[in-house]
Amino acid sequence: MATYNKFECFVGDLGDKIHDLDGDVIKVYLTNAAPSTSADTIKTDLAEISAEHGYAAGGDDITNTWSETAGVGTLAGTDVVITASGGTIGPFRYAVIYNDTQTSPVDPLIAWWDYGSSITPTDGETFTIDFGASILTIE
Repeated sequence: MATYNKFECFVGDLGDKIHDLDGDVIKVYLTNAAPSTSADTIKTDLAEISAEHGYAAGGDDITNTWSETAGVGTLAGTDVVITASGGTIGPFRYAVIYNDTQTSPVDPLIAWWDYGSSITPTDGETFTIDFGASILTIE
């Protein structure tokens, strides 16, 4: 199971009205560079893997939804399935979500998952980024 981690900048960005978690496009991309929870703040801080063999540059839209019930906010997203086609994808170890709509700052980071070791799907294999019932909750 991948381990969820929040970028520290995300908390400040919420307070500064950087994210509209209900309306902005949130994407997930893959990297093999180890994220820094405190130092990384925008997408270009973490090198993305090469866009090839079924992996698209910039990653995929997670079709995010935001809901609030009894004072608890929940960000959810649709699982993303990537299929290697015509070669391998990666290697990568981390899946990172960021706000693709925001332009100031450009592409601010939200959170990342560590899969524990590098993964390289081969031709015909699929890899699923599973967000579970929710990505994060705010109470």
